[in-house]
Amino acid sequence: MGNSVDSGIMSWLWPEGFYTFLMIAVFVGAAFYFKLPVAVAMLFSAIAGALAAGNGIALRHLVEGEFGYLDTIMVIATAMIFMKTIQKTGFLDAFSVWIIRRFRHVPVLLSLGIMFLIMAPGMITGSSIASVLTTGALVAPVLVTLGVESEKAGAVIAMGALLGMVAPPVSIPTMMICAGVDIPYVGFTIPLLVCTVPLAVLFAGFIIYPQIRHFNDEAALEQQLEKMSTQRMTFRLSLPIVTLVVLIAAEQFLVGSKYWHFLGMPGIFLISAASGFLSGTRWNPVKALSEAIEDSLPIMSILMGVGMFIQIMALNGSEGFVVVSALSLPSWGLLLGIMVAMPVFGAVSAYGSASVLGVPFLLALLDYNVIIVASALGMLASLGDLMPPGTLSPFFAAQALGIDDRFRIARHCFWPGLAVACWGVAMILLSNRIAHFLF
Repeated sequence: MGNSVDSGIMSWLWPEGFYTFLMIAVFVGAAFYFKLPVAVAMLFSAIAGALAAGNGIALRHLVEGEFGYLDTIMVIATAMIFMKTIQKTGFLDAFSVWIIRRFRHVPVLLSLGIMFLIMAPGMITGSSIASVLTTGALVAPVLVTLGVESEKAGAVIAMGALLGMVAPPVSIPTMMICAGVDIPYVGFTIPLLVCTVPLAVLFAGFIIYPQIRHFNDEAALEQQLEKMSTQRMTFRLSLPIVTLVVLIAAEQFLVGSKYWHFLGMPGIFLISAASGFLSGTRWNPVKALSEAIEDSLPIMSILMGVGMFIQIMALNGSEGFVVVSALSLPSWGLLLGIMVAMPVFGAVSAYGSASVLGVPFLLALLDYNVIIVASALGMLASLGDLMPPGTLSPFFAAQALGIDDRFRIARHCFWPGLAVACWGVAMILLSNRIAHFLF
């Protein structure tokens, strides 16, 4: 034991260990002490790593790394355009009202429907914030009207947004891990559903259902629904969603045949958004486009910063050092490190955690099925949105519910968050068996 500890300490005295420590220290200092944006903090840490290794500012590598996640950035931008389109046409409001009215007399199905509504924007955009600020804010007063305590309603919104961020078709944390190890983002739909659907059912059944099963104030609920939307659900209004589902299905089952040409997720989102012009409602496409780009800029800038950080880690040997250090751990130590380190690092950026830690951890787990492991690591990284000091998902959920202290909501997220972490580790351990069953 003593020798292994000594060797672990000595490894940090190697040049690559020093570069790793320096980059992390600069990043933490810039992000927490100087309160710089995450992308800028990653830029400074990358420059520090390049200078320490004797590579100068390494401008070429910074530019190359900045565009390393260009595919993911395009997906985020176009997904946000689609999200704003269905929001401006009124589909989100009308669909939420339709779901609640359709299942309000069946509490079990209503609980599942509300959880799906919260998850849906995150499934499309890969952002938990998008879920909280759209359908999360929309259903927040409905949850309270149905009898859910405000803090528990906020926890439901925060956890639903987190699961939506991981669920298919767009799971940005998983996509970033795949990009880091050159794995195509193909065949992840079912594994990501295995990651998220059981937890969504669990949270709906144990948090929402017990609170709403005895609700009987129909007048109060109807009054709340009238405030949400007065539009009726029609086929024309749902045309963008129908187009999206049809194109994704065609991409899955017809790609490679003579009947279909590969579009890619950005093309699918843009075509689906364009179908919003046929929705039968008046909306301003220029305003929707500008708001979509404005909302997606923070996420895209983080991805650029992460790309530069990873590129310099590869340049000065830090990435290899992290992989070798992970491989030297016993199996239980590696799994414990994954369970703790990825959520904690994700407190600064869940996307940064997925890329900076997810890639070396995946390389250290090549004995397991890489698709299942990448999906589970993406889910563990997403837990960073619950971590202090940012606690992003609880913070925006608290705003939607008018709660001053976001930690009142974060406390109710502890046990659900622990369930997510345990399920993620269990999926890693059982990944080969799960893959054999699924594929």
